[in-house]
Amino acid sequence: MRRFLILIALLSTSHLASAAELRDLRLWDSPESTRLVFDLSDEVQHKVFTLNNPDRVVIDITSVDKKSATDFINKAALKGVVTKMRYGARDDGATRVVLEVSKPVNPKSFSIQPNGAYGHRLVVDLIDVVPATSAVVPTPAPQPIAPAAPAKIIPAPPPPVVVVPQAQAQAAVMTKPGIRLTEKPIVIAVDAGHGGEDPGAIGPTGVQEKEVSLAIARRLVRLINEQPGMKAVMTRDGDYYVGLRERVQRARKVQADLFVSVHCNALHRPDMHGTAVYVLSPRGATSEHARWLANQENSADLVGGIEIQDKDHDLAAVLIDLSQSATMEASFDLGSRMLSSLGQINNLQKDQVQQAGFAVLKAPDIPSVLVETAFITNPEEERQLASPDYQQQMAESMLSGIKGYFQSYRPQQQVVVNEPSTKSEPTVRKAKPRIVEVKLKRKTSKKSSIRSGSARS
Repeated sequence: MRRFLILIALLSTSHLASAAELRDLRLWDSPESTRLVFDLSDEVQHKVFTLNNPDRVVIDITSVDKKSATDFINKAALKGVVTKMRYGARDDGATRVVLEVSKPVNPKSFSIQPNGAYGHRLVVDLIDVVPATSAVVPTPAPQPIAPAAPAKIIPAPPPPVVVVPQAQAQAAVMTKPGIRLTEKPIVIAVDAGHGGEDPGAIGPTGVQEKEVSLAIARRLVRLINEQPGMKAVMTRDGDYYVGLRERVQRARKVQADLFVSVHCNALHRPDMHGTAVYVLSPRGATSEHARWLANQENSADLVGGIEIQDKDHDLAAVLIDLSQSATMEASFDLGSRMLSSLGQINNLQKDQVQQAGFAVLKAPDIPSVLVETAFITNPEEERQLASPDYQQQMAESMLSGIKGYFQSYRPQQQVVVNEPSTKSEPTVRKAKPRIVEVKLKRKTSKKSSIRSGSARS
């Protein structure tokens, strides 16, 4: 009998030793989902399902230490759709976590292996059943383009040639129908790097890259929206993570004319300093540091909590397309202008635009740049990056580069050709206006020869 009791005790001890410890529980809220992240000492098995009347999400996790579960689940700060959280032990020893939610959701869960500073993680995303109308963060409408505005940006283009039936053409001569550019604003997608589960690089005093990049991005957005005929959209406007591919998709969804990603540089050497601007490299990084930096940034999906299968398997096709289009050259033009402006407020790490395989720069039809504002791992530059005044200077310098770019490039616009009218002033027939796509040419320069209209597809 004594031997039997000892055996039972040993088995119990073995079971307790194998139970994973819950080391933290975090919730993140984004416009379209709520994320729960369980930090664990070991990998666990889990199952997730939903109940209704009322709406609930149930998470069963095997082999979790009960004391650690009690500590963190009771103290978790509720966010997003989660209104209440409770837990209990199942008969089979598993821990059951029940989430009461404010509306129906589709749960998605996956495990992440240890990566960098993070150990084993269980991620549960509560995705809204009815998604938001747009994942891109809305921004105030820009001021309308005045009739003379295009002339201030570029020389007036030659009148477009419009082919119309002969009878209609004769009527047009008599009534002088109006032809005008539609008031479509220039759209700039502003991407604040990292966010949520992924803090990015961290400075000596604890300043996080995700906070600095968001602060500068918000300032840049405000400045852009103050410009007549320009509109900014953000890939994220809060402390939550957006996957690298999703950032590009959001820019394409709003038909962005430019993509600007804001980051902070980092290296293990605290003496490294300066600003750098990157564009995509189809053939490899321009330096060892550029290669290291791209690897760090592209691993953000692992840190931020994105499944491996969400990676881009069409990279080769995208790069081939890039090499055959003017997007790369346009990106270089934008990057050079930004680098020149940023060099007025900070030392430059390199005096030329750098290239590396950043995932967020892979939109084949949108000129894209990634700005490494300064080294957050440098004590002096970390102090500057945390300063609102310096953040504003950074944003203003980026805007200067953007405005300079659009003095040479203009995105495709629609031209509305009004139907004949007997009135002295032409009017647009709203029922069926005819739309003609016109590709406006870029100023030619000795340094480049961009094909007209090729910067957008």
